[in-house]
Amino acid sequence: MTNSAWRLGASALALMWCGVALAQTAPAQDGAGETEAAQDEGGEIVVTAQRRNENLMTTPMAASVLSGTQLDHKGVANVDALQFAMPSIVVNNFGQGNDFNVRGIGKAEHNTQTTTGVITYRDGVPTFPGYVQGEPYYDVANIQVLRGPQGTIVGQNATGGAVFVNTNDPAIGGGFHGYVNVNYGNYNDAGVQGAVNLPLSDTFAARVALYSQRRDSFYNITGPGGAPYQFEEGKVGIMAGRISFLWKPTDRLSLLWKTDVGHLDMGAYPATPFATHFETLPGTNTPNPNHRDLFDVQFNTPQAARDEFVRSILKGEYEFGGGVKLRTVSSYQWANTMYRADLDGTATGISTFYDSVDEQQITQEVNLISPDNQRFTWLLGAFGLWNDYYFRKPYQFIIDTAYPFNLPAAQYKLQGTNPTRSLAAFGQIGFNLTPNLKIEAGGRYTASRSTNHIDVMQYGAYIRQDQTVKSDNFSYKVSLGWKAGEDQYLYAFVATGFRPGGLNVPVGLGLPAPFEPEEVTSYEAGWKANWADGKVRTTLTGFYNDYKNFQVIIGYPTFPTFGIELNVPGSTKIYGGEAEVELRFGGLTLDGGVNVLRSELGTFFATDPRAASVLPCNPNTGPASVSCLNLAGRRQTYAPNLTFNLGATYDLLLGDGDKITPRVNFGHVGDQWATLFQNPARGDRIEARNILNAQLAWQHDTWTVTLYGTNLTDQHYPAALNSGLYFAGPPRQYGVKLLKLF
Repeated sequence: MTNSAWRLGASALALMWCGVALAQTAPAQDGAGETEAAQDEGGEIVVTAQRRNENLMTTPMAASVLSGTQLDHKGVANVDALQFAMPSIVVNNFGQGNDFNVRGIGKAEHNTQTTTGVITYRDGVPTFPGYVQGEPYYDVANIQVLRGPQGTIVGQNATGGAVFVNTNDPAIGGGFHGYVNVNYGNYNDAGVQGAVNLPLSDTFAARVALYSQRRDSFYNITGPGGAPYQFEEGKVGIMAGRISFLWKPTDRLSLLWKTDVGHLDMGAYPATPFATHFETLPGTNTPNPNHRDLFDVQFNTPQAARDEFVRSILKGEYEFGGGVKLRTVSSYQWANTMYRADLDGTATGISTFYDSVDEQQITQEVNLISPDNQRFTWLLGAFGLWNDYYFRKPYQFIIDTAYPFNLPAAQYKLQGTNPTRSLAAFGQIGFNLTPNLKIEAGGRYTASRSTNHIDVMQYGAYIRQDQTVKSDNFSYKVSLGWKAGEDQYLYAFVATGFRPGGLNVPVGLGLPAPFEPEEVTSYEAGWKANWADGKVRTTLTGFYNDYKNFQVIIGYPTFPTFGIELNVPGSTKIYGGEAEVELRFGGLTLDGGVNVLRSELGTFFATDPRAASVLPCNPNTGPASVSCLNLAGRRQTYAPNLTFNLGATYDLLLGDGDKITPRVNFGHVGDQWATLFQNPARGDRIEARNILNAQLAWQHDTWTVTLYGTNLTDQHYPAALNSGLYFAGPPRQYGVKLLKLF
């Protein structure tokens, strides 16, 4: 029963890693149109994440930006791969969910009631906070990753940071153009993607983008006694598409409508018991007789994993005579996620999991934005989000510990709804004290609410929950930026952010108490500079975070046989520094980034819910015992002490305009802890990842042929720990792709 309570998070979110080969975009073309994107404009990187166009090198924020072309060159196909292309990012993928952390802050529990701390925006609207995070990157203009709390402009769920994925807009006056990209690689990884711009009139244009991929399983799966496995082995089949319309009847008015659809069939998310990954028995030099490779798994129950979604976004902008802009962004999103798993990861156990969950989200944001070129600038905004989970009836969320016998006494089943709401008002002002010194201040008030209307059948016992939790918060940011010279910029700020509280799922002990919101206060200072006439760009950042009410699952303080989510009573300290550099000399481009991080948990006593215990354990006072552990000073989960990335590209020009370009990229994510209990014998230590990617491209006119390889050293590493299972990161992949521009 203890393990079953721990496994309730097995169906938390949805993030999938797809084949790397297809997640690319065509290089930018002249006249490609206006996009909500960061572009190199005269050497400047323009970011739009704060609702206005800003030069990243003179803006008081820590951020990394990759264009669609750079994503292609670095082998970044989806959110998983971002951690190997930027510093400070950690993504731990466990199939139907992921733990996305920036600077050690984000998400640390695998369940739907714990919302993310790193929110992802797509084309200006927040995506689902839980499921369906595995959309492939295709026809992307750029990705902007903001590090540190973004509570003022972005709002809740951005305690660690925010990710903005911006796709290409239609181009009015850009003519008929587009691209087609096909690929083939090992594991029979085959696919095609493309996009076309359609100039329908002088004021109206459309863009259509399509994506398709199929791939064989990474895994060798056998059944009981080594017999052939009779069910799905994990073949991938993805179809996605996007249609966009842009109408600009006047220079002051524009309307942009984008609709995305997707069918993401991953086949399965195979995983294996963590103990089989150990080459030797824990604490000894004795070879582990049960050791197996992460991709060599054994099951005796069915596997399945499929997401379907639709997202429609309407953005309108009108500029008044004085230059003030009125902007409105609306969205509707719907998705269904279905997941089936062998919950013990063996061919002898009888535990299985299944869920089918619908999610619907509606958002509305309205902004009034002053002109950029004034001494005094301001922004006002209002935001609303309504997100509902529908756990389908009859009881399509099932943990079954006696498969295939259908014994109610061996099943945990759940059905019902979890509606949530978030309403906010925010504003920001800026004032140039001198031509080179600017102060900015902003604040955001948020009122959140989450409600459970659920029925639980807990091993034959009926439980009903109708419970609501509310979270109110005021977040702020105050910054000072100084342009010390033409190419030197210094800044400092203090900022706050929060993640709302939530509700525990009942486990037969009455209605459990809700857990409280998390709050973080961040102090940051940075130095940004251009050197050698803009050929060298550097950033250096230091930060200190005071992290309160960290949400964590532990054993019930009074009866640890069950698990409950509550808040760490002490204050957690997370601090460190980052550096990024980019050098461009002729045809050579070098880039790199590094993050050094330290974290210290506050005073906190807890019982590991994976170990049976009946001894009480007060989170504030203990007392410490064999099962009641004092966790003070331990590292934060998913907070490696070191991450870094390095990249090199060289353009070799040939005759007749041909070009050969070799590219190499390396990313390191240090070892990390998957739980605060830090028990290596239970698989809590997630080993370091060292991923080497390379490409060799030949460009001839509008054709480009590229040989690619990812994870070239073929490191087999655990990408996440969940329910006692290790989920593997992608193995080595290689192949060829052909790009045609038109």
